Amino acid sequence: MPSHDARIPLRGAAIPTAVAGVVALAISTALVGTKGLIGALFATLLVLAFFSFGQVALDRLTRNNPQMLMAAGLLVYTTQILLVAIVLAVFKETTLFDTKVFGFTLLGCALIWTGFQVRGAMKAKVYYVDPGSSDDKDPKSGRQQ
Repeated sequence: MPSHDARIPLRGAAIPTAVAGVVALAISTALVGTKGLIGALFATLLVLAFFSFGQVALDRLTRNNPQMLMAAGLLVYTTQILLVAIVLAVFKETTLFDTKVFGFTLLGCALIWTGFQVRGAMKAKVYYVDPGSSDDKDPKSGRQQ
């Protein structure tokens, strides 16, 4: 995927996720207080960082070999989920922030990011077949041989 194509889904998913994070910050601060604010902020930043870096990594992995897109996408997504699981395990018993707010914000932001990436992929007009790359055409007339 060329880098100019990678920026579109990145922006299309990052902006709604950031907006959802701000909403989660406001709700959690109102309901839980400072610990809720810190938990929601940490979860939002975690999702934005992991998923943004994942999109950039996917772009770099498939830049010269687009046939590897599905395998690279699966690898990147699995790595992201594994890293999120590690963060959840590390902060399981923390008292720095409200873990319920952290968990719900993390889940909500991850679902919003994924949903808007799917939306961006569905709206993108990407050719599955390149109409100008047929080897069977006669170069002078443009007709099939």
